[in-house]
Amino acid sequence: MTVSRVSHASRVSLMAGVVAASSVLLLSGTAFAHVSVQPQGEAAKGGYATVNFKVPNERDNASTVKLEVSLPTEHPLSSVMPQPVPGWKVEVIKSKLAKPLEVHGKQITQAVSKVTWTADGSKIAAGQFQQFPLSLGPLPENADQLVFKAIQTYDNKEVVRWIEEAKAGAPEPEAPAPVLKLSAAAEDGHDGGTADTADTAADAKNAAANAGGTESETASENSSDTTARILGIVGILVGAAGVAFGVLAGRRRAS
Repeated sequence: MTVSRVSHASRVSLMAGVVAASSVLLLSGTAFAHVSVQPQGEAAKGGYATVNFKVPNERDNASTVKLEVSLPTEHPLSSVMPQPVPGWKVEVIKSKLAKPLEVHGKQITQAVSKVTWTADGSKIAAGQFQQFPLSLGPLPENADQLVFKAIQTYDNKEVVRWIEEAKAGAPEPEAPAPVLKLSAAAEDGHDGGTADTADTAADAKNAAANAGGTESETASENSSDTTARILGIVGILVGAAGVAFGVLAGRRRAS
């Protein structure tokens, strides 16, 4: 009886584990299978970046044929350039800015507000994804991220709106909007860096010159000391030889 109860308990535990694992897989699939945006390299505040909008196909019975990406209006970007994607045509729409931007000393009165890719001989089939690259900039200096709203259209006329913004402390939305995280601004220390480098190089050169001079002087001193010692030893030997010669000469005379 005890064995039967243990076996039943084991089966219940096993079924519970399978259900839990299945739930995790389903939830992870839901969480990750959405339109997202990632930088190629780094997206630093105040700089330019190339980003990829990654579009997975979530349907087994339909293909993705269109992607619309709306750019943030609170942080307009003056430069937006799409990279050609084979089998897709792209449309870039600009809108007038409520407040002109000043970029590199020039006033910008309009900026790109939407980019649309439409299938033109290609589709995103079931179980596949496609990336759509954009060059963006200058990125805002007073924001930590940019939120893009995307609309994905299938060839069966189904439309999925990836436009929900995540809120702090709340679960991830069912259809989250793509979010581009911005890294810290690169330090613009080219002039100072160049001056410091030049100063450092000059100091290093002077140090090398001083070190070279010191080594030369030391070598000269060592050479002089060695010469003096050799001459001294030679003098001693010559003197000793003279004394020995004199002693021998004296003995010969005496004999």
